[in-house]
Amino acid sequence: MTHPEKIAALSQTDASLVRVLEDLIDVLITRGVIQFTDLPEPAQARLLERRATRASLKDRLQLLPTDPADDLI
Repeated sequence: MTHPEKIAALSQTDASLVRVLEDLIDVLITRGVIQFTDLPEPAQARLLERRATRASLKDRLQLLPTDPADDLI
């Protein structure tokens, strides 16, 4: 594997690791191990920004209704 390929592979795993860490933080908060406010303010801001971005993408990517009462035409 060449050096640029190694860098690309590392960058690709970084993105998935970020998601794992976000999920881990959510689990720790849900179980009461830590509080959101225990995190440094810059970390809080980034997590809130990522959650908002994911929520807006989720709304845009939802092509079919999730409620069976919302029949398709």
